[in-house]
Amino acid sequence: MLKTLFKVFRAPPKNEMKPDKIIVGLGNPGSKYRDTRHNIGYMVLAELASRWATGKPRNQFQGDALDARIGGKNVLLLCPTTYMNLSGSSIAAAVRYYKLDPKTDLIVVCDDLDLPVAKLRVRSQGSAGGQKGLKDAIAKLGTQEFARLRVGIGRPATQEQVVNFVLMPFRKEERIEVDLALKTAADALERWVADGVEETMNLFNADAKKKKGSN
Repeated sequence: MLKTLFKVFRAPPKNEMKPDKIIVGLGNPGSKYRDTRHNIGYMVLAELASRWATGKPRNQFQGDALDARIGGKNVLLLCPTTYMNLSGSSIAAAVRYYKLDPKTDLIVVCDDLDLPVAKLRVRSQGSAGGQKGLKDAIAKLGTQEFARLRVGIGRPATQEQVVNFVLMPFRKEERIEVDLALKTAADALERWVADGVEETMNLFNADAKKKKGSN
């Protein structure tokens, strides 16, 4: 799916629309990083773009931007091309240009070392939790109050292995789960656009599902 995203984003631009929402997928640009764990945010947006893209892509806000129409709302899909650790500049530029409220109109999709592979967690706000792209977004936006969808990539045996681990592709035996997670993550983003973060958390977070099941 990530290959599809990059092919789409090289097409000529089209008249842009004013978005009601912005969905950001974090990752690193270029073929070297294309299928790596760190780029799971790009992969999720590729799945979403395959369902809902309406316009043609453009280079904007230090990233690859694509218009989509989801549930009757205009949505900007944005993949910063600043490299992961500087993603905040791209995100803040888009939010301020369109005069949107990060608390209600922005969600960021990123990888999470502390979640098992392919597990999802939606949060309405909070700290970066060690994710450097989120950390930069918080710094550049000046707030932690924006939604994020974390996708688990697993964690290596030692902290020293983390840098290399996030830049490795998923193992063959992980791909079935990961491909399913990409589709589920796109479903979650559709729900966020339609009904907001609280409803999305209730439906897609594993801990919320367990609580419902125990009632």
